[in-house]
Amino acid sequence: MPTRAAPPKPTLILFVRHGQTPTTGKVLPGRAAGLHLAEAGTAQAEAAAARIAAAFPKAAAVYCSPLERTRETAAPIAKALGLKASVDRGLIECDFGDWTGAELKGLAKLPEWKTVQRYPSGFRFPGGESFAEMQTRMVSAVGRLVAAHPGETVVAVSHADPIKAAVNQALGAHLDLFQRVVISPCSISAVAYSPLGPTVLTVNSIAGALKELKPS
Repeated sequence: MPTRAAPPKPTLILFVRHGQTPTTGKVLPGRAAGLHLAEAGTAQAEAAAARIAAAFPKAAAVYCSPLERTRETAAPIAKALGLKASVDRGLIECDFGDWTGAELKGLAKLPEWKTVQRYPSGFRFPGGESFAEMQTRMVSAVGRLVAAHPGETVVAVSHADPIKAAVNQALGAHLDLFQRVVISPCSISAVAYSPLGPTVLTVNSIAGALKELKPS
């Protein structure tokens, strides 16, 4: 009786949001240059690096958005794994256009803010990207990483909205539901990508061991 070939191992993507910055929760920084991690954010990145290295010491690669806050978060993770972080522009923050640098408390008073929260699939930031374009870009980037690292573990350091969009797509949920996902600074979300589709293993993990992450 012929033996069946073992199914291919899934590629595990560990999505890591960058650490806290001086403007986290206050301003919509977008793609503006010059925003670095706060002291607390640096400590968060070191803690995330220790968690990932303890659970996945043989991770194959670390990728990050080109912005300073993601590169500074990726650096200790790559160091802990004995790797060098590579920049993938597909992981960059959403382009908030004219809203870049605006205070969140002011934006929350705009009538458009309800659309951002309740009907994001129909919203485009003035002078910037739509949520649908952001999700397509992020999912395409994930597809490239999966194709480049079959059966391996990869760390992807990005931003809250792109990670939320990737997790939402992996869950098979409509984009209008992605605002229901919370992605905290330096949280880890894990998705296993196989030929039969993705499996979401954890979302917004900020403490504890990661060794038990595996499809059930």
